[in-house]
Amino acid sequence: MAGPVQSIERAAAILRLLAGGPRRLGLGEVASSLGLAKGTAHGILRTLQHVDFVEQDEATGKYQLGAALLHLGTSYLDVNELRSRSLNWADALAARSGEAVRLGTPLEGRVLVVHHVFRPDDTLQTLDVGALLPLHASSLGKVLLAFGAATVDPPEEGLEAYTRHTLVAPEDLNRALAEIRELGWGAEVQEMSMGDAGVAAPIRGQGGLVVGAIGLSGPVERICDTRGRPLQALIALLRDAARAISRDLGAARW
Repeated sequence: MAGPVQSIERAAAILRLLAGGPRRLGLGEVASSLGLAKGTAHGILRTLQHVDFVEQDEATGKYQLGAALLHLGTSYLDVNELRSRSLNWADALAARSGEAVRLGTPLEGRVLVVHHVFRPDDTLQTLDVGALLPLHASSLGKVLLAFGAATVDPPEEGLEAYTRHTLVAPEDLNRALAEIRELGWGAEVQEMSMGDAGVAAPIRGQGGLVVGAIGLSGPVERICDTRGRPLQALIALLRDAARAISRDLGAARW
């Protein structure tokens, strides 16, 4: 059996590198980050640029992901059964709760947001579809961890603390996951960003296995009561939506 093609592996590594950062990267930064010779990195970048997978800023010469990847990502989402089965239920949940709704599925140690319904008001919001969220610091991720749909492999330096509330100690995270399994839903309150909170519930597919999660998110004062606990009315709406999607996916139990 033929082995992997090195040039394709390197191209994929460059795309992942560009996708993982908040800014454009120069040739030298790409080459040093991946341990490649500048000539090799430049050749791959030029090829990716030729097929519109990478764009180069004319002013700085630095690189970023290209528009063609958006089309590929949209195609993936269109055939994702979790997303297609959830669209109507997610829209209805946003309308009934008055909060933003996100659907997540595990991907390479994180949570991939496959659908996002804006909070139904006039506030400025940013589309999160395609975003990768941390498993340990998001309500979607903690639900996936709790029900075995994903695993977290802490780096040597430990889990990242996004705020002072982030659960980074293994014993604290394990305790929270056990509680999620008992309750059937999970929450994060200011664990990923101060002032924000989220609550999520598992979505099951055939055989009862958890294949994703659906969650509500917004400012703490909208998601939680004065004691910082998620509002029971929101949890009830969320769990009803999760059950409905699970039934559509063929789950015999929820």
